[in-house]
Amino acid sequence: MDPVLQHIFDSIMEGQQNVTPVKVQEAIDAGIDPGRILNESMVAAMTEVGRLFEEGEYYVPEMLIAARAMQAGLGVLKPLLMQSDIKSMGKIVAGTVKGDLHDIGKNLVCMMLEGAAFEIVDLGADVAPEKFVEAVQSTGANIVAMSALLTTTMPNMKTTIEALEAAGLRKQVKVMVGGAPLTSQYATEIGADGYAPDASRAVALAKQLAG
Repeated sequence: MDPVLQHIFDSIMEGQQNVTPVKVQEAIDAGIDPGRILNESMVAAMTEVGRLFEEGEYYVPEMLIAARAMQAGLGVLKPLLMQSDIKSMGKIVAGTVKGDLHDIGKNLVCMMLEGAAFEIVDLGADVAPEKFVEAVQSTGANIVAMSALLTTTMPNMKTTIEALEAAGLRKQVKVMVGGAPLTSQYATEIGADGYAPDASRAVALAKQLAG
């Protein structure tokens, strides 16, 4: 790996939120292609973070600080990526469902997905079904990612899927769900296309759904 790219990779792995943007700027100044900076250092680092998480060497805090460092670097790179027409993996509308104010898990998933070169439209928490519908209509997203952390708000996932159906959008989007009380069985019951138990597997699932 190019030493400049290696520095970005290492700074993300170590969660150095202040260092990563500086290193990204150095790579840009050195004339390295934005697509290479994204894929060879940033996406590669987040893939490695995901692997370490699955092997039990990294936990949620490590994953979170790495994702924050990656996002800080992405802030510098984004304007160039937009100009250079880098192909995104897909566009995802994400949010925590109506009545649920938990967003740490959802935020982590969004950061990890962004690190995997997806475009993210983050609607935040307590998102009503019609909000999801509007966002899909206005952005042309191909994936909807919903989270719930309360058993009482889980039914709003089904309501949202029904709202997408009623709006005639269900065929154009894949729906993925996650959150502590959920199971893959529940995801199947409500008609979702997939379930991920954690942020690392959410990335793998999104890639699979994006085909």
